[in-house]
Amino acid sequence: MFGIPDEEYGESLAACVEPQEGATLTADAVRAWLRERIAAYKVPKLIRFERGLPREDSGKIFKRKLRAPYWEKVGRQI
Repeated sequence: MFGIPDEEYGESLAACVEPQEGATLTADAVRAWLRERIAAYKVPKLIRFERGLPREDSGKIFKRKLRAPYWEKVGRQI
């Protein structure tokens, strides 16, 4: 999960999900799963599915690369 621009609140949550091979997921199913585990205000508004998320050399998800396109649209560097 990472922050993206939001006109009302300034920033809102987004998530990129890399489904396992052969898995069929929907954004609503992911939100429902998250609502059972975290507070409702922490559930991302935007859920995007991708194959091959960008990773650092250590194997961690490269969140800055996921956030960048959203913030470039509003002219703000992250």
